[in-house]
Amino acid sequence: MSILDNARAGQNFLERLMNAIPGFKGYRDKELRRDADRILREHLSGRLEECKRSLNDAAGAATRSGGLEVINDVETARKRLDKVVNRIRYADRGYGGLFDAVKVDETKLEQVYQFDLALEGGVDLVRGKAAEIGATADKAAALRGLIQEIDALDQHLSERETLLSGIR
Repeated sequence: MSILDNARAGQNFLERLMNAIPGFKGYRDKELRRDADRILREHLSGRLEECKRSLNDAAGAATRSGGLEVINDVETARKRLDKVVNRIRYADRGYGGLFDAVKVDETKLEQVYQFDLALEGGVDLVRGKAAEIGATADKAAALRGLIQEIDALDQHLSERETLLSGIR
């Protein structure tokens, strides 16, 4: 059961009664979609934050062993990871004002929610690459692989913004 389905199922009697008011159900459904999407993005950004532990461990091991050549790669990965985490956490929720040129309707909100569900695969790839850093002898290659996955996730987020802006 998805977050959105859980939110719909968790409505109390008053909320279900208010859904019977003409026009209110659509408004309420949009808000539920936005809230479910926000919860999903918070979850995904939290999972990405956990990757910092692997980067901190790699930086610590490199400084202890004198292998300082990977420190730049660690810092690059850390900065890009921070950027992606913030882009996910603070992404546009899909509000469209009454007089805005680009309207955000339920169909577009559903597309955005499905898009954010698909982000989970990219998050898992980044987490897998971060986990490989500690297990491999070639830290530099593992860090470059992690940076590539972070960049791919960043590009995916740009596609999300394009979807919401209505510009193809």
